[in-house]
Amino acid sequence: MEWSDREEFVDLPTQLAVNRRFPVPEFTVTDEGGTLNLWTRSLHLSYNRERFTPEGLSISLRTKPPTALVTTWRFGETLPCHPTALDNLGGTVSALDDADGPVPLSSGVLSANGLAVISDPRAMLFTADDWFTPGPETGEDLYFFGYGRDFRSALRDYFHLTGPSPLLPRYALGNWWSRYHRYRDEEYLQLMDRFAAEGIPLSVAVLDMDWHLVDLDPELGAGWTGYTWNPELFPDAPAFLRELHERGLAVSLNLHPGDGVRRHEAAYPQLARALGQDPATGREVAFDPASRDFAEHYLSLLHHPLEEQGVDFWWVDWHWQAGGATRARGVDPLWLLNHLHYTDSGRCGRRPLTLSRNAGPGGHRYPVGFSGDTIATWASLAFQPYFTATAANLGFFWWSNDVGGHMLGARDDELAVRWYQFGAFSPINRLHSSRSRFDSREPWLRGTEAAGIMADFLRLRHLMVPYMYSAMWTAHTDGLGVVRPMYHDYPDQPEAYCVTNQYMFGPDLLVAPVTAPADAVSHLATVSVWLPEGIWFDFFTGRRYTGGRRLVLHRRLAQMPVFARAGAVIPLAADPMASADANPAAIVLRAFPGSSGSAVLYEDDGSAYPTTAERHETPVTTHWSDVGDDTAELHLAIGPVKGQGSLTKRIVLLDLIGVQTAPVAAALSRPAAGEERPVSGSDRVGVGPLPSGVIVDLGCLDLSVAVAQVSRLRPLSRTTAEDVFDILQEAAIDYEVKEHAYAAAERYAAGRLSGTALAGLWHSLALPGNLYGALLEIISAADDY
Repeated sequence: MEWSDREEFVDLPTQLAVNRRFPVPEFTVTDEGGTLNLWTRSLHLSYNRERFTPEGLSISLRTKPPTALVTTWRFGETLPCHPTALDNLGGTVSALDDADGPVPLSSGVLSANGLAVISDPRAMLFTADDWFTPGPETGEDLYFFGYGRDFRSALRDYFHLTGPSPLLPRYALGNWWSRYHRYRDEEYLQLMDRFAAEGIPLSVAVLDMDWHLVDLDPELGAGWTGYTWNPELFPDAPAFLRELHERGLAVSLNLHPGDGVRRHEAAYPQLARALGQDPATGREVAFDPASRDFAEHYLSLLHHPLEEQGVDFWWVDWHWQAGGATRARGVDPLWLLNHLHYTDSGRCGRRPLTLSRNAGPGGHRYPVGFSGDTIATWASLAFQPYFTATAANLGFFWWSNDVGGHMLGARDDELAVRWYQFGAFSPINRLHSSRSRFDSREPWLRGTEAAGIMADFLRLRHLMVPYMYSAMWTAHTDGLGVVRPMYHDYPDQPEAYCVTNQYMFGPDLLVAPVTAPADAVSHLATVSVWLPEGIWFDFFTGRRYTGGRRLVLHRRLAQMPVFARAGAVIPLAADPMASADANPAAIVLRAFPGSSGSAVLYEDDGSAYPTTAERHETPVTTHWSDVGDDTAELHLAIGPVKGQGSLTKRIVLLDLIGVQTAPVAAALSRPAAGEERPVSGSDRVGVGPLPSGVIVDLGCLDLSVAVAQVSRLRPLSRTTAEDVFDILQEAAIDYEVKEHAYAAAERYAAGRLSGTALAGLWHSLALPGNLYGALLEIISAADDY
């Protein structure tokens, strides 16, 4: 809907809208008494042909969504954003700078009432040659989303309008190291080598602002902006960058461009002359991204030479010290910077990437989002799962939070561990901290237990790159967020709107990060979780849960609530220290029983803009069947692979979760070759927090089509008493109370005590803290068998 008193209507792409061509549904129009009425199967628009007003312009849904309280929007109405109310479900913000807990979010395109409106500011209109012209000074440009609870369709059409969620370089899905610290080249390389020696993988090395000259004469500015290496810290910058690349690391440099280019910069004379200034005057070259001449030389003279030395992408750190205006009316410099740097980074066949704050709706086209400088507290951590997932309501899938928080706070090893766990299941896992000498993110600086757990989850992150990369392709093609709120998958379930701390991660995993300290008595942290209908398995332990209910979960410091759907197949890398930027030669298929399932491993050749026709696809299907005697059989099919350049031969390990580790019988066949052979099944130690189930080594497969049959599989048989013992062992309570509680669990396990009686007996012991709830969780899970 567009209105202009000057008849200045917009057809060019804008910050928000890049494609307004949609299939046109059947519609009818009536014009009675000066009122235009437009009807489709789903909507009714009424307009009095005057200036847009609440009295003159409205749209109604013709079918009421379940539980909706409002079915009509009138111009100018703004529904409040609240995660659990029947109104707009929220969007995102520019960043979380200085946040210590929740901050208000913008509106998104999804609403529990089924209707939402987003406004296009039209400040910039993009021209055919990828530059911009200022938009109209006045007018309205509105997009109404009236999809009811069909959130998937709403987001698909949003991406059709605004452009798809882009593909990131594969290395961006690994672990990033980023610290605001005055590193010397040797110190930085030694740190990278220490991570490797500890068996902790990294894929991106970020250098904060001290890479360039900072301590300047006051006449030269504040020192935030810089393009010249500090020779005291980096005497041979190209050699330093080569060393990082040889270690398999992509490199990003921090950038604060707001102060322009001063006379101390190495590129100053050349830039001044290119822009018609006499460098002999020493006058600074003002930062003017709205000038095409400046923008072209800003990139070619200041950034391209550094990229030729080995810089892979830029961290555009535009914030408070820079301001929000340009010489072009209404044009946000952050928008221009994101557009300029992202599009320029894709030249020469490279896949584009930037790290920058969000500039508003449509900003999802320029990933990755830097969420800003947060306070290192439990309150900050508690807000970030909701914040990160809710951004999917505006298509912003790739938030990069400061894992561990940026500044202030106090040392808290438990908080650090919980933040690392959340980071492992975040869109981007970027470790960051402030300039304090006491605050850094190296795991080995923490206590022994915390250090081990943090390292484990960093290893796990690299194992999950194949799963995440496949999810990224689905986000690109289908608009399904890698991290997304529960109501994206379960829009008709009221509980999906009430669990703001949990989210879906990729197609088949449900994550509920721990964001509060553990109980002092039990040493267990609690998380309230809603499991949708169906069977769910703890991703780490294989414990089976029946869904369709709310639960309070209890987890030790090393544990995190992550669940896989029954039948899920999660493709993982086999080696956490292998390059995150390469398609792995060996993969692990982590498969869960309870239902037949399927997955597709999506990969590509790493080129700038691969199409779906150029994508590599490795389909996997599983079929579980009962064969009697509490025994199951698994039929697994892999392939045929699709896409030119796909890996047609691969080492494949099948990791069966939720089944006993007793010996299994397995056979592999390749129908095309008429070959069948037995394969080995065994127990195998997992990587970090990811213990393996039953490992079946399928060897190096020809993936034209490979079929495996695994039999003699039995459900996991860990007893209630064993789990109760583990919890009581850690609890800081009287030994005699422990004995009573455990003896009751043994009677229950032997069938001599009912679950109700056991719960009552435990209640009579007046167990302190959250011990009683932790023990009840075990009964609930055990009863599900």
